[in-house]
Amino acid sequence: MISSLSDRAHYNSLADAIYLNQASLGLTGQPAVSAMHAYLDDIGRHGNMNLTDAQEVGLFTPLRKNAAALMNCPPEQLAIMSSAGEMLSQLPYLFNVPAGGKFLSVSTDFPAITRPWIGYAETHDIALQFVDEKADIDLTDALIDAIDESTSVVAVSYVQFSTGTRCDVYRLRAATRKVGAYLVVDVTQAAGAVPIDAKGWEADIVVCSGYKWLGGQGGVGLAVVAPALIKQTPPAPGWMGAPDPFDMQATKLPLADDARRFTQSTMSYISMAGLTVALGELLSMGAVNIEAHAQSLAKLLDEELKNTGWTPFRSIDDKAASAHIITLGNPTGNVENTLMTMRNANIVCGSRNRRIRVSIAHFNDETDIQALVKILQQA
Repeated sequence: MISSLSDRAHYNSLADAIYLNQASLGLTGQPAVSAMHAYLDDIGRHGNMNLTDAQEVGLFTPLRKNAAALMNCPPEQLAIMSSAGEMLSQLPYLFNVPAGGKFLSVSTDFPAITRPWIGYAETHDIALQFVDEKADIDLTDALIDAIDESTSVVAVSYVQFSTGTRCDVYRLRAATRKVGAYLVVDVTQAAGAVPIDAKGWEADIVVCSGYKWLGGQGGVGLAVVAPALIKQTPPAPGWMGAPDPFDMQATKLPLADDARRFTQSTMSYISMAGLTVALGELLSMGAVNIEAHAQSLAKLLDEELKNTGWTPFRSIDDKAASAHIITLGNPTGNVENTLMTMRNANIVCGSRNRRIRVSIAHFNDETDIQALVKILQQA
């Protein structure tokens, strides 16, 4: 029996349903919810009665510490934003790509990664190139094959949201370094489910939303900024990016000497409180253990689905496959009808690109997988 890695009682939704949709809007555990309630009840609802200016600035410190530990980077490189998109949308202007440069990404990657560059290309002389992901081709190889002397930026999700395919960031960094290209990695579909090695990757920017497997809510994003970029002025500087945000000098642009300079303004402190606690729980469980748990459940799912017609986009034995995101297709099965059948059985999954997306988290157990398999066998 494969038991859950975390306490299922902390997720009251699990009393009513089987949740295999962490890749979309993830469940938030009770300890994080309690922290959010405590912030609202004790501080947030009271304005500045229980919160000085210095204490407001200090709210970022515990989250920054936990997030840096989870991302494996120095705290000085960790920026706290209101969303991952807040950083991604600034990158065309932060990088200042030369005329004729090329932006490279995956044609089915998450739009927040690509759209800022598509918009930028409307008014700037840069080329856009998109690699198609195919199940029988290594995605990392395809990206590296597309890199040439004109490549200025490679931006990619560490784990593809619609297939679970994982890129080899170390190899991408080596390839981009040869041509002097920037490397951007979005770990939103990976952080909290698998180990993240921002320090070892040495990417220029690593971004992450503050929910899904991180167990938080919307309104917070994280970014790991390379040392060279920390020295630059953010394209969209805000008042919170100063060394002392409450030393408000409207005629000057003081900037913190670390990644704090990319923090723009007041954000969801309630979400920050919850995310800080959620990250602490993930650190206690350990990313290696969380990944191993998902691998056990993914292997069980794969074995039980043999001869049913439902097959994963990539074999779970593929080195590029992820255990925490498995997308299933069936040439004779109706995906939307099957999802409706799941919903009626109180099993929550998602669908992406006409495939069922099963996303496994630390609170899932063997009974969840067996219930899912039963529906898929019938479908």
